[in-house]
Amino acid sequence: MTRELDFLAIDFETATGSRASVCEIGICAVRNGMVSETKSWLVRPVNNYYFYKNIGIHGITPKDTEDAPDFANVWEEIERKYLDEFDTFVAHNVAFDRSCLVESSKLYNLHLPELKWECSLQTARRIYSFGCNRLGYLCAQLGIPEGKHHRAGDDAEMCARLYLREMEDMCTR
Repeated sequence: MTRELDFLAIDFETATGSRASVCEIGICAVRNGMVSETKSWLVRPVNNYYFYKNIGIHGITPKDTEDAPDFANVWEEIERKYLDEFDTFVAHNVAFDRSCLVESSKLYNLHLPELKWECSLQTARRIYSFGCNRLGYLCAQLGIPEGKHHRAGDDAEMCARLYLREMEDMCTR
């Protein structure tokens, strides 16, 4: 079953409590059930403004993003390179990541295509009985290589690998 899966795992990091304050976007392309590409972009949020608390979570600072493109420019690249091929996004806690995309698109007056969303967190809750369902914890329990937590590219790849494992485990139950 996983050999037929094509999707784009996506992760966002934010500069403040606003979902439209994206400061990093990460994607992981899965083609024919195999991770084929992982990429991340630093994004300059509006006014390049950050909450100290958010910096403490992901380590991205205003200095890191002062010369980065804004959300609209990064999203244009993602659309151009990936959305003709992928119409399904996977995220760990899809409510957060989808809202980052929607709120940022509203802020920049961008039209979003119709996308299908799958959630590796909801899937984990359905099929596993771990006491914790955080991305890093699940990956550690399932032997999935971990990257640097709360960096969008690494989190997107961990999410993609987790979702592939979940699909595999669902088939063998």
